[in-house]
Amino acid sequence: MPTSVKLLQNLLDYCAVKNQVIAKNISNIGTENYRREDVVFKDVLEENVNSILKTSNGRHINNLPGDISPNSKFESVLDESTDMDSGINNVNIDREMAELAENTLRFKFASRKIGDYYRNIQNVIRAGGKV
Repeated sequence: MPTSVKLLQNLLDYCAVKNQVIAKNISNIGTENYRREDVVFKDVLEENVNSILKTSNGRHINNLPGDISPNSKFESVLDESTDMDSGINNVNIDREMAELAENTLRFKFASRKIGDYYRNIQNVIRAGGKV
């Protein structure tokens, strides 16, 4: 499986976890002293950004990793900010809805790209390898 598909799968996994955390934050907007949660993405981001080096010449260094962990763990962390946006806790509904919209776009992008990849494979198989 190409590295790009593994990266997209990691993105889909992240989006699923992020969506759960956003939903938890929204559902607890009226809970007194609830602390907003977020998902740490930096380790996966660093791993994936450094995983692919594009080369335009055969003499360039090609440093592709053998395996990108498909089951990368995403850590949920508490937002320790003291801004009490709702007056009850630090959950800001506008910020949560904006993050939800952004996360939805990321998920749609990744799922569409993975779907395109597998449709292309399917078309090659149907054509008997003739492109």
